[in-house]
Amino acid sequence: MTDISSKLLFFTLEINRLEDAAVQTHLANASLARWGSWIRDLRVFRPHQLSDELEAFLHEKDVTDRAWVRLFDETIASMRIPLGTEQVTVTHALNNLSDRSRPVREAAAHALEGAFSERLRLFSLITNTLAKDKHIIDVWRHYPTPGSYRNRSNMVEDDVVAALVSAVTADYPRLSHRYYALKARWLGLPKLQHWDRNAPLPEDDDREIGWDDARRCVLTAYARFSPELATIGERFFERQWIDATLRDGKSSGAFSHPTVPSVHPYILMNYHGRTRDVMTLAHELGHGVHQVLAAEQGYLLSQTPLTLAETASVFGEMLTFRSLLDNETDPRRRRIMLAGKVEDMLNTVVRQIAFYQFETLVHQERRGGELLPERINEIWMTIQRDSLGPAFDLSPAYGVFWAYIPHFIHSPFYVYAYAFGDCLVNALYDVFRSGERGFQQKYLEMLRAGGTKRHRELLAPFGLDASDPAFWRRGLDVIAGFIDELENVA
Repeated sequence: MTDISSKLLFFTLEINRLEDAAVQTHLANASLARWGSWIRDLRVFRPHQLSDELEAFLHEKDVTDRAWVRLFDETIASMRIPLGTEQVTVTHALNNLSDRSRPVREAAAHALEGAFSERLRLFSLITNTLAKDKHIIDVWRHYPTPGSYRNRSNMVEDDVVAALVSAVTADYPRLSHRYYALKARWLGLPKLQHWDRNAPLPEDDDREIGWDDARRCVLTAYARFSPELATIGERFFERQWIDATLRDGKSSGAFSHPTVPSVHPYILMNYHGRTRDVMTLAHELGHGVHQVLAAEQGYLLSQTPLTLAETASVFGEMLTFRSLLDNETDPRRRRIMLAGKVEDMLNTVVRQIAFYQFETLVHQERRGGELLPERINEIWMTIQRDSLGPAFDLSPAYGVFWAYIPHFIHSPFYVYAYAFGDCLVNALYDVFRSGERGFQQKYLEMLRAGGTKRHRELLAPFGLDASDPAFWRRGLDVIAGFIDELENVA
């Protein structure tokens, strides 16, 4: 793939060598005007473009750079964690951190702590090497901060990301600190340990929901919002574009893959019949509907940046959750549902922004020299204490838990996009709930735009502006509102 793609490098490099005036002259031609947004986004990288020879060199050298990523992946995949009489995978042990039994969670946590500690110098070497490699390239390309390249790729300004991070960190006490204090009380614990973070509530029976009921629930929620949205969603079920059946050897997780715009998306997920699986179905179906609508733009223009890619999925999930919650009259079940939703949102917003802060500090300090494993642990612990709050008593052994998170290795500074998307949808949903006229039509047009518009253009019809700190506050108010509901139910 590298050999083939290296022969195509000239195409974008030569476009970016054109002067702005020449580009504008060409775009005045009606046959080229359609591609203006693609060329606009490509030219974001023009100030950071190097000579053809250096670009070719870095492109071909990426094969060896990715070997460090492969080393990380193969190390994690080959690890076996001792749990009782068994040797289990890292994924299995991490899943045990959500077990109903506290001793099971604690045993898994200690086993993971030991396994990561044994390999800490290797994980530290991988992290240091990739951070230094990124620093070298950032300096050559004149990126002002470690996260600037990712921001350019996401077509979002550095100051907008800074406003998001600032708003979330300022709201830690109103969000995560307040929720986890409630959770400690529900679990009957004076303090939570890190293995209690994802513990189910004591009365959470998570009753089974059949596939047909899940389908009906999601499509009904979609239809109440927009019949067109539900009609597109129905195709995925009727034409068997969803693989949700449990099978031995099937990949875990969930995603919607757009394939190519001239065909249709496919959804992969694993349906266990739990409430969370219904939310996953709503989420992935949102992606699928978005991909169908954006396909009208064609291959180069249909794909959205990461910051906008979660819009339809999170919105679909919110529609479905709100429908389920409004139909539930049992206070106990309402509390369980609200708590599950809040935890998902805290994991998407607070936890991911904490990850982003951790990455930022590690990359900044790496510019001054190699970081010892103990120093990386310290940075992790400082950020985790700040984000989780006083309800937790975090032991020093938790300091090694940065080591397994793949986003730090695969895609540096990717993580804030989750928080960006969640808060964006929360703000949109708040506008919808307030009775904005023509909201549904504006929303569908936003999805149809694919990658042709940036966040300012997409949000303007709703009266929203992501560069305004009040925008992020509005999104965070939705999470705080759910916590308010939880306190009332409790």
